[in-house]
Amino acid sequence: MVEAFAAPRPSTQWFAVYTSHRHEKRVSALLVDREIETVLPLYKVGRQWKKRAPVVLEVPLFPCYLFVNISREARGSVLGVPGVLSIVGSPSEPWPLRSSEIEALRLGTKMGVVEPHPYLKVGEKVRIKNGPMSGMEGILTRKKNGLRFVLTLEAIMRSVVVEVDASDIEVIDGRDQRTTG
Repeated sequence: MVEAFAAPRPSTQWFAVYTSHRHEKRVSALLVDREIETVLPLYKVGRQWKKRAPVVLEVPLFPCYLFVNISREARGSVLGVPGVLSIVGSPSEPWPLRSSEIEALRLGTKMGVVEPHPYLKVGEKVRIKNGPMSGMEGILTRKKNGLRFVLTLEAIMRSVVVEVDASDIEVIDGRDQRTTG
């Protein structure tokens, strides 16, 4: 994780900054040069290219995004950095993030326990990737802290609910709609 610590100024908040593709580390360095507190969560991934030894790379947890702690008035100093495309929000107002979310990212990346995962929403059509029900498709629901998968048998107009782990499911997008048999 690349981060810089500066004494937080009063009335600062965390904001997500959208950057040019593969410019996150460079933008972070430029923001640090301007004495702006930044957090760029990184995780390690192994890569193997043809005829080369395997390497471990540190890549952004959220491609094209990093986080800054600024006052709303300091937006211009961030937007003026080469490689910054925008601050996430509406056209008139950036959307602040909770400090607890940034602290959780800092802690998780320091401990090496975070990695990207597809964004899951209740009501999405998903497919089970692993286990005895691999390949089955259904709707994702949530109950308390767990994820539940609703498997519908269209032929008999009945459904069952199965507890699933988030790592065992994948979102089915509009281009990848397979029928289950």
